[in-house]
Amino acid sequence: MENKKQDTASALKDIISHAKEYGFVFPSSEIYDGLQAVYDYGQNGVELKNNLKTVWYKAMTMLNDNVVGLDASIFMHPLTWKASGHVDSFNDPMIDNKDSKKRYRADTLLEERAAQLEDEGKEAEAKALLQKMAKCLDAGDLEGVRQIIIDENIKCPVSNTANWTEVRQFNLMFSTQVGAVSEDASLIYLRPETAQGIFVNFLNVQKTGRMKVPFGIAQIGKAFRNEIVARNFIFRMREFEQMEMQFFVRPGTEMEWYAKWKETRMKFHLALGIPATSLKFHDHDKLAHYANAAVDIEYKFPFGFKEMEGIHSRTDFDLKAHQDLSRKKQQYFDPEINENYIPYVVETSVGADRLFLAILCNAYTEETVGEGEQEKQRVFLNFHPALAPVKVAVLPLVKKDGLAEKAQEITNSIKFAFNTTYDDGGAIGKRYTRQDLIGTPYCVVVDYQTMEDNTVTVRDRNTMTQERISIADLKEKIGYAVSMERIFEKLLS
Repeated sequence: MENKKQDTASALKDIISHAKEYGFVFPSSEIYDGLQAVYDYGQNGVELKNNLKTVWYKAMTMLNDNVVGLDASIFMHPLTWKASGHVDSFNDPMIDNKDSKKRYRADTLLEERAAQLEDEGKEAEAKALLQKMAKCLDAGDLEGVRQIIIDENIKCPVSNTANWTEVRQFNLMFSTQVGAVSEDASLIYLRPETAQGIFVNFLNVQKTGRMKVPFGIAQIGKAFRNEIVARNFIFRMREFEQMEMQFFVRPGTEMEWYAKWKETRMKFHLALGIPATSLKFHDHDKLAHYANAAVDIEYKFPFGFKEMEGIHSRTDFDLKAHQDLSRKKQQYFDPEINENYIPYVVETSVGADRLFLAILCNAYTEETVGEGEQEKQRVFLNFHPALAPVKVAVLPLVKKDGLAEKAQEITNSIKFAFNTTYDDGGAIGKRYTRQDLIGTPYCVVVDYQTMEDNTVTVRDRNTMTQERISIADLKEKIGYAVSMERIFEKLLS
């Protein structure tokens, strides 16, 4: 039995097709030809995504005594985004090809060129290119960015020409109108990140929870960005979901906590079943205006290593900016040193949709089973059992002689413990395949022996091996395997 993990760009097409065919991800409003860079999660996709959000939230709040949750609103006072810098500087460098009329992010074109150089073994040239780009962006030298694109002879993949416009800055925030927000303003924004909801509630949480620094606030929520180029399926969307934790620390200790959370977050992704060879750290060449250190955890998607999560040392930029603009103190009195200060912040920010895509890509497996004339291709989704949309399928061998009724009885006895489905349609082999294709880790088969001794056959998704166990032991045995505790044990080891 030979496993084959696809690692070419064409694999993404297979994954997108699989995601739609088996109820994971659909194009939004598809009957109207869809809406670019907006997607809906289907019946299996929403289960997988909810499992990922749950395991992240519990890993943050249950495994850390000093991290609590929050659910801030999407709409915020517009001055929030003035203080955070989003109104003035939340921009991407945009460039158009005059022949194809296609629009690109200038920095993405250069990053892809650097990745190409790395693949050719020219790591030094790639690093130098990224440093030159970062220097131009830091200085606001957009003409310099364009000149680098020309010097590198980067061409539009559609027109195959280098007939580029100038580079312009493009603000990514969506704006809308509401009733009176204040006497003279009705313009507000859809939040481009969830972090600011945490910052403006820092003192609310600290005081009501009697929290002592260091402590964290974790939040899962929607964010919106008017991306110039949204592509690669759900990797870059205009409406997406973030899972962020802001950890407030005493000034001077931020790098210690930065290193700790960097290690902790990598361990989390490994615990979900992603192999170490598909993950790597990537330190930022260009730091955001609020950061003094930043690193990405990158996953090897079919289109290359790309950011899945960011860990940032944000200093005291956000709280200080909100204090200055609101004129309300955002300080903490530290009884251990008898001092008032604005805490520094270490942020962990992972895209729920990008993590979903990474888990789906990692799980998608093709293998050859059988030999000779019996050889055939098999596809299955190798999810960690705790993350799988459906944990167990109960299958009667046939629908007669009371087997179907017995299978329904078993389904009803375990369905409140974990997500369970019942399937009696078609040959047993086809039903196995249906469950493999959505990543169900266990199939319970009810046969004639079940009617005699109350035992069933449990089939393992990955190995296809079968084990005979008592119905009375089903809930405990399968429940143990599919519990999120198995993931938490790896985080605590």
